[in-house]
Amino acid sequence: MVLFLTVAIVLVFPPLAKSYGYLENNFAHLSLQQAGPVYNLGGGGFDVDEAIQWMINQVRGCNFCQEKVDVVVIRHSGSDAYNEPILAMDGVDSVKTLIISDRQDAMEENVIEDIENAEVIFFAGGDQCQYLRNYLNTGVDRAINSVIARGGAVGGTSAGAMIQSNFVFKACSETVTSETALENPYEDITFSQDFFHWGNFEDTVIDTHLYQRDRMGRLMTFVARLLRDGISSNVLGIGVDENTSLIVDRDGLAEVVGDEFVYFVLGDHLPEECEPQTPLTFSRFKVWKRRNGQTFDLNNRALNDDYYEVSIENGEINSNPY
Repeated sequence: MVLFLTVAIVLVFPPLAKSYGYLENNFAHLSLQQAGPVYNLGGGGFDVDEAIQWMINQVRGCNFCQEKVDVVVIRHSGSDAYNEPILAMDGVDSVKTLIISDRQDAMEENVIEDIENAEVIFFAGGDQCQYLRNYLNTGVDRAINSVIARGGAVGGTSAGAMIQSNFVFKACSETVTSETALENPYEDITFSQDFFHWGNFEDTVIDTHLYQRDRMGRLMTFVARLLRDGISSNVLGIGVDENTSLIVDRDGLAEVVGDEFVYFVLGDHLPEECEPQTPLTFSRFKVWKRRNGQTFDLNNRALNDDYYEVSIENGEINSNPY
């Protein structure tokens, strides 16, 4: 009888995805007329609280006002460590962390409803391969897109930022470094372009921990590959340093916030040599370097005329790309 009741309970009340939540002043929900969409791309390391607060303020359309937003933090593993600091920010009504570990969790109605009811979404760092495997073409995927469609905000750090570009490096096999990528542009490098389709990120690929892990050569290889494979004729790599965020407003104007730099790497012509088991050769990447407070127009790239050029010959970068 005990076994029968246990099975019956499981069938009637299936297990829900793990979640942790703090609620406060849960009465002043924002209307659906939000002021976004806006985005926040963190480079890993320490989170930039100013960038998260900026998302909150942008969505509610004001600073230090009565409007409050609901925030959902998404991660495939970990804890609710984001809840307390985000809840302490101005204009936050509630925070909930959803730990969504597989595709079954990503189809749970309670998970989808929590996301759909939020105004701000934040992806923790971790593993973009797991994000793609578990969330692509699920209820979570659709719910996040609905938040942006009604003018909300999506942010993330490290892997949580990398999944927001038009083209996403999957990172599902061996570790890819700048050295290995430049030596063989096809070794363990694959992309997805079916996840998010943010209007201000057309033809982009994002990498994080850029300077700290010397990933500039890797990012340049990503750009070259996307050009050589005919996926795009004009690719912008966005490389974000640790302890730094790139915030992007609804018009595509991006601003750097934090201690380090953001690099924009444009490939607007085919590489001279980009083949399997052959070192990369690519002349004249255009590179822009931005620090705290400086901006880059994603929708009007031609207006950003203060670039420098970097070339790669036979797998070797010919000058300091940073």
